[in-house]
Amino acid sequence: MTPIAPPLPAGFVAFVKRDCPTCELVAPALAQLRGEVDLTVYTQDDVTFPEGLEPVDDTSLEVSWHCEIEVVPTLVRVGNDGVEQARVVGWHRPEWEELTGVVGIGGELPESRPGCGSLSVDPDIAPDLLVRFSGAKLRSRRVEIASFEDEMEALFDRGWTDGLPVIPPTERRVHAMLEGTTRSSDEIVAVAPPDLVECTVEKVAINAVMAGCRPEYLPVVIAAVEALCTDEFNIHGVLATTMPAGPVVIVNGPIRRAIGMNSDINVFGQGNRANLSIGRAVQLVIRNVGGGRPGAVDRATFGNPGKLSFCFPEDEEGSPWQPLSVDRGAVAGQNTVTVFAGEGPRNIVDQLSRDPESLAKSFAVNLRTLHHPKAVMAFDCLLAVSPEHARVFREASWSKEQLVERLHELLLIPGEELVRGAGGILEGLPEGVAGKMIPKFRPDGLLIVHCGGGAGLFSAMIGGWAAGAIGSQPVTREIQS
Repeated sequence: MTPIAPPLPAGFVAFVKRDCPTCELVAPALAQLRGEVDLTVYTQDDVTFPEGLEPVDDTSLEVSWHCEIEVVPTLVRVGNDGVEQARVVGWHRPEWEELTGVVGIGGELPESRPGCGSLSVDPDIAPDLLVRFSGAKLRSRRVEIASFEDEMEALFDRGWTDGLPVIPPTERRVHAMLEGTTRSSDEIVAVAPPDLVECTVEKVAINAVMAGCRPEYLPVVIAAVEALCTDEFNIHGVLATTMPAGPVVIVNGPIRRAIGMNSDINVFGQGNRANLSIGRAVQLVIRNVGGGRPGAVDRATFGNPGKLSFCFPEDEEGSPWQPLSVDRGAVAGQNTVTVFAGEGPRNIVDQLSRDPESLAKSFAVNLRTLHHPKAVMAFDCLLAVSPEHARVFREASWSKEQLVERLHELLLIPGEELVRGAGGILEGLPEGVAGKMIPKFRPDGLLIVHCGGGAGLFSAMIGGWAAGAIGSQPVTREIQS
């Protein structure tokens, strides 16, 4: 949030601190200015400095913080309405002369010297100033931790973790997290299932702190929570199923690179803070706000490691195709998240195919096995195509639409292979499908993304939960700042 500066004295205002060689250097210049213009000096660390200039005590740093002083000395020109008109930072005689209209300021001084960091932006101090002066009050319940109680263990004991240690969401950390968005802390993001609790931006920020997010990740987490808590995605159903599905979060747009997400080597694995903490924050919101806890509403027989965190960006720059977000109706270059109810990834190996038809057939025979070779029209799939496999399609000028169409053709299955008892397997469909060709996936049930390391002739398939209106549908949302 942008602080609103209080009215300042008309004329000129200087911000200094004694613990700054440049401020010490310019003290004579300030004394000279005092004789020429109306000058008020705010001092950040020593109420006697500069001597003889009647400095105003700003050791609380309130005025410096509200005026967004980043460097001292800073000299500000203020109008009669108390509003800043212009400023210069550090010491540079021509700039001070231009700002003040006074010629020959500090003639005995060097022409230029850089300033020092303002105490109001000191990393050890700034978070506390944000809590004190931002005007935003957190509404969440405070939890007192006993003096001899270990913070980490206290969070475990209260059931607020996912089984791994979390970062305690102190007031200063939550305020700092909220700096990552322009949205009001009390804005309701969604009504979070399964308990149907109103989830505010503040609640999302608390869980983002716990997950280890940086403030710049917060807009992505908020958008993912918005997408999950829709009737289309049906997070309540995803939680309650005994299948191993959980939210998979795919990020598109320039924000991927801006916040340092990884779409390359080990894209689904460990090692990248943004990928892992964003996915973890989403899961913690559903657990801690919505009440979706394992063993209660969450009834997965096995679950999968992705239920801790499964979030990754698409490699748009290296892809031969338009990104998933555009497939789903977003504008190219728009920052989005897409949520998909999926299991863990399964590897597809084809190290010999050098033409698209052969590789598409390899994809198809693997996709046929998804959940069960006889399970058709019931589950969606997210197919992650690696750069080396994508190169095969690029060199043959196959579009994504062409690949999807060919996969649907290859995955038309004779009903005789699907009926109960076929192949000596009791699992299957009723006899009525015999004589028909049945598609493996519904028409829009196969999604394709491009990601992964540049070496390795592998791709991956992520099986979905029950598809369509009876289960979960992928949902795409724009990421708002």
